[in-house]
Amino acid sequence: SGGATRLVRKAAIFEHVKGFQGKRKNCFTVAVRAYERSMQHNYIGRKEKKRDMRKMWISRISNSSRDQGLPYSQFMDGLVKADIRLNRKVLSELAIHEPVSFTALIEAAKKFLGWGQKQQQASS
Repeated sequence: SGGATRLVRKAAIFEHVKGFQGKRKNCFTVAVRAYERSMQHNYIGRKEKKRDMRKMWISRISNSSRDQGLPYSQFMDGLVKADIRLNRKVLSELAIHEPVSFTALIEAAKKFLGWGQKQQQASS
């Protein structure tokens, strides 16, 4: 009973483990375990990819904002106060491909943080 269904299921598993080594590719019980484990790794990898991308964006933004003389945390605070809502991915792309636009954002953040006023008071 269920012969055709079983064969289809086995074929699907073997299709997924095609490139694996040893019994993992041709022994069904071992292949099922290897397939399930690989699916767990895929799931975890998709989550890690999101984390890694966010880290990379923050690093790029931080480096670019520090080059302009404004630490990352203060830059982000200035953007919030200026009501500029750009996500980190877009900010990262601007920092790399549109340095003039990124500099304008830095200046806007400095303005709302009162950086120009602090420098004028210090020089007076």
